[in-house]
Amino acid sequence: MGGTLNLTAELERLIRDVIARTPEFSHIVPERLLVCVSSGRPSAGGSLAKIHPLRFEGGEKSVRRRRGRRAVTCTMPTIIHQGEEILYVVYFLIPRFLELPLREKLITIFHELYHISPAFDGDIRRFPGRNYAHGSSTKSYNHYMGQLSDVYLAQLPDRSLLSFLEGDMAELRSRHRSIVARRLQAPRIKVTPA
Repeated sequence: MGGTLNLTAELERLIRDVIARTPEFSHIVPERLLVCVSSGRPSAGGSLAKIHPLRFEGGEKSVRRRRGRRAVTCTMPTIIHQGEEILYVVYFLIPRFLELPLREKLITIFHELYHISPAFDGDIRRFPGRNYAHGSSTKSYNHYMGQLSDVYLAQLPDRSLLSFLEGDMAELRSRHRSIVARRLQAPRIKVTPA
């Protein structure tokens, strides 16, 4: 049995490699992306991961909105990690994410990274139309993420980077004395009267 598996550190290492090898992610600065885990029910279906942008549309830290008759100012929280202001927090829901086959885990990682705005301004990538997060079809969005994942896998010289993604939660527990990961309460927008 191996020692402690730091799941967050392994995900960060993999994400850095994905960013370095995938031209579609060349705009991402990994130091300003915080990777965390969150608890999710082990049942089938539901979210596998989620991204929290820490800016509004156009990279704005605060926006004015109307709530009924009153105007309010909504301000994103500031998160500093290792001296860098974080622009995005990505959560992987455990154990559900780890129950996926390897390729599906990679597609999930690519899916969340592709949500990051090409301007890397803390906002998400916005598509035209009503479904601005995934474009006209979530199925097409995920199909494209599968293509990007396959290209990444085909050019990866050493698959040992993926070893922590092989198998499910039970298998990981059998291979490691303990599993640790970073947890962070979901960032909350501060709302004040305008």
